[in-house]
Amino acid sequence: MIKTLRFSPWIALLMLAVSVTIALPVRANTWPLPPTGSRLVGENRFHVVENNGGSLEAIAKKYNVGFLALLQANPGVDPYVPRAGSVLTIPLQTLLPDVPRKGMVINLAELRLYYYPPDKNEVTVYPIGIGQLGGDTLTPTMVTTVSDKRANPTWTPTANIRARYKAQGIDLPAVMPAGPNNPMGHHAIRLAAFGGVYLLHGTNADFGIGMRVSSGCIRLRDKDISDLFARVTPGTPVNIINTPIKASVEPDGTRLVEVHQPLSKSIDDDPKTLPIVLNASMQAFKDDAHSDAVVMEHAMEVRSGMPVDVTRHIESMPQAM
Repeated sequence: MIKTLRFSPWIALLMLAVSVTIALPVRANTWPLPPTGSRLVGENRFHVVENNGGSLEAIAKKYNVGFLALLQANPGVDPYVPRAGSVLTIPLQTLLPDVPRKGMVINLAELRLYYYPPDKNEVTVYPIGIGQLGGDTLTPTMVTTVSDKRANPTWTPTANIRARYKAQGIDLPAVMPAGPNNPMGHHAIRLAAFGGVYLLHGTNADFGIGMRVSSGCIRLRDKDISDLFARVTPGTPVNIINTPIKASVEPDGTRLVEVHQPLSKSIDDDPKTLPIVLNASMQAFKDDAHSDAVVMEHAMEVRSGMPVDVTRHIESMPQAM
């Protein structure tokens, strides 16, 4: 089993040397499903920042992870000009959400989409952008299906979207034709719920994946939406959840927790300090004698977005003579 541990810089560099010999998955971050009873997939990588190595967004795009996920995994890094020579953790290891592994599972708090192709023992993980703060721009949770998909889609902005752009001095047309200026990109997948107003689509921007930037729809990088578009069909199940904390008891007894920053509900919220409310199951996991509650509390404070080992290692007591 691959465990998430704390590495010194020297060990991180050694891991980097090993990792460069292992190719990234052919399809963007596709991993075999774990054995029965496990939820751990993927493998973190390490990236040494070169001189003029580009922004954090450029590095996120290279490894196909979200911007905020990369930022949370590397607290303190300069998002615009990462320091040359620094070693960044690329957060590719994750716990699968605790919901049925069918079709598309989208965890808003993670800013990730999990796709489980039928008749294959694998999962592909895509970073996504979701709706920004605002009454009509939030991406809702839902259980639905794919109703339609379309290449080279036109965009029909709602009246609210046109008014919002108008306030910024931008006059949107009633219908935006397909092409390089269309913010929906080259492919769109429509969801059946809520009258079909929510879509998964590409983007004509070079930023925003792994962030809350859309008007409610779900954005993917162009290569990702092209890949997903070719794989899903109408009727594919879609489950959109909002779960900032996940936990797993692995088959060997290792107890793992993965904590993400909760989604803000107002402009004054700080996702780094927003309370994380544990449901009954998660509270029982924390209170279990085999969990180290102190380590779990620390993981909930740090919110690295990566699996953390919170197993309580009980020292064996000396036998009475």
